[in-house]
Amino acid sequence: MPAKGVTVIEAALATMPLSPGVYRMLDAAGDALYVGKARSLRKRVTNYTQPARLEERLRRMISETASMEIVTTHTEAEALLLEANLIKRLKPRFNIVLRDDKSYPWLMVTEDHPFPQIAKHRGAQGRKGSYWGPFASAWAVNQTVTAMERIFLLRSCADTVFANRSRPCLLFQIKRCSAPCVERITPDDYGRLVSQAKSFLSGKAAHVQRDLSAEMQMAAENMEYERAAALRDRIRALSYVQGSEIINPASLTDADIVALWQAAGQSCVQVFFVRGGRNNGNRAHFPSHAKGDEPGDVLAAFIAQFYDDKPPPPLILTNHALPEAELIEEALSLKAGRRVELAVPQRGEKHAVLQHAETNAREALERRLAESTGQQKLLDLVATLFDLPAQPQRIEIYDNSHIMGTNAYGVMVVAGIEGFCKNEYRKYSIRSPIAPGDDFAMMREVLERRFVRALKEQADHATKMPDLLLIDGGAGQFSAVRGVLDDLGVTDVKLVAIAKGPDRDAGREWFHTDDRPPFQLPPRDPVLYYLQRLRDEAHRFAISTHRAGRAKSLVTSELDEVPGIGAARKKALLHHFGSARGVKQAGLEDLQAVEGISKETAKRIYGHFHSA
Repeated sequence: MPAKGVTVIEAALATMPLSPGVYRMLDAAGDALYVGKARSLRKRVTNYTQPARLEERLRRMISETASMEIVTTHTEAEALLLEANLIKRLKPRFNIVLRDDKSYPWLMVTEDHPFPQIAKHRGAQGRKGSYWGPFASAWAVNQTVTAMERIFLLRSCADTVFANRSRPCLLFQIKRCSAPCVERITPDDYGRLVSQAKSFLSGKAAHVQRDLSAEMQMAAENMEYERAAALRDRIRALSYVQGSEIINPASLTDADIVALWQAAGQSCVQVFFVRGGRNNGNRAHFPSHAKGDEPGDVLAAFIAQFYDDKPPPPLILTNHALPEAELIEEALSLKAGRRVELAVPQRGEKHAVLQHAETNAREALERRLAESTGQQKLLDLVATLFDLPAQPQRIEIYDNSHIMGTNAYGVMVVAGIEGFCKNEYRKYSIRSPIAPGDDFAMMREVLERRFVRALKEQADHATKMPDLLLIDGGAGQFSAVRGVLDDLGVTDVKLVAIAKGPDRDAGREWFHTDDRPPFQLPPRDPVLYYLQRLRDEAHRFAISTHRAGRAKSLVTSELDEVPGIGAARKKALLHHFGSARGVKQAGLEDLQAVEGISKETAKRIYGHFHSA
């Protein structure tokens, strides 16, 4: 039997260096149990060879350790950054883990167009431009885009829309755009608006307001009353934006306020983003950790992982002192390329802002605890209803969507103790030819793909099997899915089908299972409401997936069929000719005139559309 525990750790110590680095403790399947960093790897790991001195949780971790891996670094700060990255990616069971799969939106002002566009942006910042953020939500960045339109009259339309305008759009009529698309403003004047907008976003709102006031005064003295009135409206919009922030501390320009609250062995970390002296919104996070972890330890792990994929601001305010605060400052400064300061203010305006964030954290955690208590009771009732051996930890719900067999998709939605697990949702584009309306065949393909893969991964302990499988349908759907599961040898998953009642009335559903005749629940039964909510979420996800797929198929162009024409050349052709039809009707010389289209490529395009 392969060695485990202290024996494995002692064997790894024989070749372990004294340098800084990161160590990983792995189980028999190769999955990470724990990731840690150290100033001296050998000295740090030696502590695990004396489990009697450690708490029960760590003794259990040591007993499951089947192998160890290390990565050396130049400094302990580099080790801290690498540790945070690995924890976030591997999600080890014995670490404090930030479960945050959502990206944060940014505000972008493009710099690759004569008339820059202001827009919301997510993902890699590959396009040439200036970026401000992050913002806590799409709502927060959309509000800022709207404010920027009102104050600085910048365009928000896409470049393709801009290139094809022949008259001003509605935004010009309601004084939220200067209409550069139809030359209602000169490039120099628009450039001044862009410069003012960038100054405002950089925290120089007072300078911008003084400049606008001076312009308005000068326009009034020159009897340009219409221009003066327009400037007055922009100043009012600027004053409104500055005065409408929830948190707008004068002493903070670029900072994050990070407050933690603990209760019932759980933690909530509330993060407020302040950029350019403005509140960019807030978001609550619920890191996974052991019940006995101290607030400072949880907050330190959170901060290290939170800034793994985003730039830290110059100042981070926290409501608890962090262990190894100087090391965390050094690591974040290394990542940012400038000094980053951690502070725990005890009085004054910064302390008041931190208390506000702490109140938000407490209220968010109280809501979550109340919801989870209700969720626990519901899952207990579900277990009783369907004779499950224990409370279901993972419920999978399946549904299909298509129009007469076209753009057919199946989906899987996952729910558990913490509600819907959206990072576990899956989409299945139906590959096999499906007869119009053959939902049985669609469901059969989805279930086969899901469980064939699950059975392969289960041998490596790399997947989770559901405790309850819920499908939308009646006896026919139930029999089709039961046949798939039986063929695959999946016998330990409870299968339930929920069929709409007479006239498809909600509240009169029939439930189909293996071990009892079809039955209904009382109309106001809380379990009925819960199961309806699960089914409706799967139905919503299926429809949105189908619509997205159908919209994608509708926007495909004839240019996609031309060999050698990628996204860049397709964009250049459409910009030059205005449409795929224009490209199709273009002559050989016209095609060669397009930037990026060589003589050989032009011949290929022309030949594709004019072949006999």
